[in-house]
Amino acid sequence: MRDKRVEARRVAASLEEPVREAGALARKLGLEPYPVNYWIVDHDEMNQLIAYGGFQRRYPHWRWGMGYDRQQKTDQFGMGKAFEIVNNDNPSHAFLQESNSLADQKAVITHVEAHADFFANNEWFGMFVEDAASPDAAAMLERHAEAIANYMEDPEIDRGEVEAFIDAVLCLEDTIDQHRPFSEAGSPRGSDEVEDIREKLSGMNISEDVRRQVFDEAWLERQETESAEPTLEEPRKDVLAFLREHGMRYDEETERAEEMEPWQKDVLDMLREEAYYFAAQKMTKVMNEGWAAYWESLMMGDERFAGTDEFVTYADHQSRVLGSPGLNPYSLGMDLWEYVENSTNRREVADKLLRVEGITWRNFHDAVDFDAVEALLKPHPAIDGVTAATLEDLLELGPDDPRVDHDALERAIASRDGEVDPEDEDYVDADRYPWKVLTYEGLAERHFSLNKRQNRGFLRRVRRSELERLTRYMFDDEKYASVEAALEDVDYGAGWDRMREIRESHNDVTFLDAFLTEEFVTENHYFTYEYTRASGDFRVTSSQYEDVKKKLLLQFTNFGKPSVAVYDDNFDNRGELLLGHQYNGVMLDLKQARGVLERTYDLWGRPVNLMTIVKEYDEHDLEIARRRNREPEPTEAGKRVRYDGESFEVHELDADLEELIAATDVDYDTKPEDWLA
Repeated sequence: MRDKRVEARRVAASLEEPVREAGALARKLGLEPYPVNYWIVDHDEMNQLIAYGGFQRRYPHWRWGMGYDRQQKTDQFGMGKAFEIVNNDNPSHAFLQESNSLADQKAVITHVEAHADFFANNEWFGMFVEDAASPDAAAMLERHAEAIANYMEDPEIDRGEVEAFIDAVLCLEDTIDQHRPFSEAGSPRGSDEVEDIREKLSGMNISEDVRRQVFDEAWLERQETESAEPTLEEPRKDVLAFLREHGMRYDEETERAEEMEPWQKDVLDMLREEAYYFAAQKMTKVMNEGWAAYWESLMMGDERFAGTDEFVTYADHQSRVLGSPGLNPYSLGMDLWEYVENSTNRREVADKLLRVEGITWRNFHDAVDFDAVEALLKPHPAIDGVTAATLEDLLELGPDDPRVDHDALERAIASRDGEVDPEDEDYVDADRYPWKVLTYEGLAERHFSLNKRQNRGFLRRVRRSELERLTRYMFDDEKYASVEAALEDVDYGAGWDRMREIRESHNDVTFLDAFLTEEFVTENHYFTYEYTRASGDFRVTSSQYEDVKKKLLLQFTNFGKPSVAVYDDNFDNRGELLLGHQYNGVMLDLKQARGVLERTYDLWGRPVNLMTIVKEYDEHDLEIARRRNREPEPTEAGKRVRYDGESFEVHELDADLEELIAATDVDYDTKPEDWLA
């Protein structure tokens, strides 16, 4: 134990400077992260933290052991290594594995600073607590762990009953109203709150498809009049809250439903609170991981936070993370953030060029010398090539140049000339940390995205339709006499400023909907693939922009889980619970659905019903489809699955009920009808 602590202290001491400087660099780049406490842990401790969702203590339950075993096998068989884990708290807590190389530790630290910024500034994380600056999640989870452990150890309570009850609640942990603050979930909204939602949605560039699917006008209107009791027309989305209010337990001795025990209500309250806490992380996985990967890459690579001897190791590990197969949130998120930055910077430059005499949206591509523009957009040599030897070049820019941190520049010159001791806190090593002598404006110019090699040509690919839109909203008559004069007014920070705005208000669904454009899909070679019944395997089904977008939105709407709501708590006038699967073209796994109904029965105490829609295939049609190598057309049929505590029944769903849950104009079936033609 002593050796472990000594090693942890040694690693922690070696990281004091990287932690301090990474935090300072993040703030220079415009990030505003929570303070971060860094902890050094060994391999087993890291696996335990991952199993616990990033926290050191959770309530007793078998799920944590299963998660630990899964992570241990992932490491053991080389399927992936965990370098860090960070939680949403103020201060945030980040855990670094002591066996990481210094290059990996630096990458992790820069990654964590960006995560802490996202936690602190994204509105969806602020919905968990009234005071977003103080989530205090670690304390909350520790209180829950202690309370549930006490229930399990109580001689008056059977431990097995507690574990079974937790299992039942966890089956429904995603059936919450994640679009509402935790303090207000389950209660009616006021008109002021609904109007505020409308204003936010109007400024987020959400498509009609997503507005109808998630935030339609009927849904908004219902928020003002939503009653505490569900109706067929106004179902309750927060299933856990409803079961907390009205759920019961079946007593085998009395053979009837009885009130829940106080400990059951308490456990349900705690687990529902935790579900709301973790909801924001599930809702922003692509945004959050992409955000962290973007700033990590800029700090480690572009700003050379990785030393010369560390860069190859860093680049290798980063490429593995971004190159992982399947739906990779790191890669997709980073690609989208870079696209937002590039497209914003392109609009900024195009806006200035369209104000030059003789340049219009009609002749833009012929009138503009794009090679000359690229040369003019390059950062000033003094900004681009900062070293200890070139500091005087920054002085020549003048004492009022907003791109230069003049105080840091003075200290850097004094440090270079031996006038400041290297151990002094005023010491500035411009060779090692050139960013210290620049401001946000200077760093924005230094890293302007359209100057990067991989983005050359992005400006000239601007479409005439976008140029026309830009011109349409130019209300002033300002004109430049030359391209040179126009580009002098380019705001190099436009892309970063826009990224921070988006980071504040969006979640994955709205982010993908607003910024996953046809240009993005084409340039990044995205496509859809699906299981085909004709061939019995997976095949590429489409590379069309609309199909890719719908497929991705499906993956992230409601955490990628089926949407289920309470439609009636007295179905058929027998006190039965009626749940409805809000069908979107994707069929439920009925085997899993039966398991969830069994657990729901444990929380309701009486028979439970689930409405859903299934796809049925005629065997004759299937055989013909196989011969012709095409997909068969299914028949969609409404079903009601009923569980009474002992057995299941499947009934045909009444047409009026089927209409309530059926997909209408939003259907995420992404296969083109002639996909094999």
